[in-house]
This record gives sequence, C-alpha cells and structure tokens, in this order.
Amino acid sequence: MQNLYNVLNPNRIAKDSISYQISSDELTNSIISTGYFYFYIMDFFDMTLSHISPSIAEIHGFDSKTISFNDILGAIHPDDVDFVAKAEAIATDFFYNKVEYEKMLRDKTSYSFRFRVQNGEYTLFKNQSLMLSLDDNGGLGKSLNIHTRIDHLGNLNTYKISFIDLNGVPSFMNLSRDEQNKENHEFSKREIDIIKLLSNGLSNVEIAEKLFIRALTVKKHRSNILAKSDTKNTAQLIKNCILQGLI
Repeated sequence: MQNLYNVLNPNRIAKDSISYQISSDELTNSIISTGYFYFYIMDFFDMTLSHISPSIAEIHGFDSKTISFNDILGAIHPDDVDFVAKAEAIATDFFYNKVEYEKMLRDKTSYSFRFRVQNGEYTLFKNQSLMLSLDDNGGLGKSLNIHTRIDHLGNLNTYKISFIDLNGVPSFMNLSRDEQNKENHEFSKREIDIIKLLSNGLSNVEIAEKLFIRALTVKKHRSNILAKSDTKNTAQLIKNCILQGLI
C-alpha cells in the first residue's frame, strides 16, 4: 500500500485556496454506472473521505461514518495493489505532463481491479475517479471516486487504464501499464459519438442519418475504432467501453 502513497507527491497536493472547481452538471454527467456502485469524495490534503454512499456498507461491510482511506486500500486484492499504484502513477503523469491545466477537471480516469466484498470474496470492480478541485498551482484538492461492481460482465482484470474526457475529446482507452503506443488509442469525438450510437443498437445507415455523414464513412470509422480498441467485433467493443467507463 505504501506504493499508492508514494504516487501522491506532496508537491502535487493543494496548498492554496481552491480556484478551479467542476460544475454540478459535469459532475452528474461523470457518473456512469453499469452495476451496483457507491461513491465518496477524497480530500488529498489530509486523505479524509466525505459524502460516502450508504451502499458501501452493503457492498463491503464498511461503516460509512467511520471508514478511512486505509480501509479502502486494505480491501484491494493483494495481487492488484501494484497495478493500482501503477495506474495512479500513470494518471498523475498524464494529467501533469500531457493535458492542459483546466482539463484536469474534465478527464475521468477509469480502470478495474479486484476488491474484497462483505462475504470476504474478491470480485471485479470498475474504478472511476474525477478531480473536483485544484488550487492555483494545479495542486490536487478533492476527487470524486466511484466504485462499480462489474463481475456480471467478467471476472478477469484487463489491467488497462482509460482517460475519458467529459466533453468527448480526446479520450484514451485501454492503455497498458507500460504506456506503450499511447497515440494509437486516442478516440476522436466523431468516433466516440459512433461508439455511443452503436451501443444503442443503431445500424450504419441510422448512425449516418443522425450524424449527417455517409454510411460508408460510418463503416470506415467502425473499422478504425475496432483496430484502435483491439477488439474483433462490435459486441466486444461495447463490452470493453462499458468496462472502461466510456459508455
């Protein structure tokens, strides 16, 4: 667990008054759940938790009034702790070195790991986190964390990380923990629009009509999307997008 704390460089913790905050509309749009879930807000300054969902008691058996961040960390499967630490390190590097300052409040981080539930077993969860506030120097203030049980979609961890823009562009999916070939995984806004329409069961022709483009163009986009996501068909693509928090 110490690896997780090491990721949070003290120089990146907010020290000044909070100047940038996410809007309530963006916050609502950020919550995508495909199963039983709970959420909490973490303050990076002292690692305290607030606004904890009562459902955390039903899922993990934790008391929402007394739970600490250490309790959360202690419930992660021992074999997934290193991955979670690596994922958070990649996220920190991504936000500080590859995106604009204000965009840190518009990109949601998503990845999966195994979590211990109330009966003592470990099941697969999707973690989605979103920064809610920063100080004037880009120091981390508070973040929203959403944990969704997704073992009904599968039990194997993909060990992939995604960064999803709340406004659709750019979004990066299925990044490996080694961060290799990151440029090949960026989805354009058009591609994200098509993925969302595909998830609603629309055909190429129907998507073309909604987006005012040719069906042949949609077909080409679909081919590129499958190649970028390393998926074989639309069903696998949609499943992966759900697991990664895009839809």
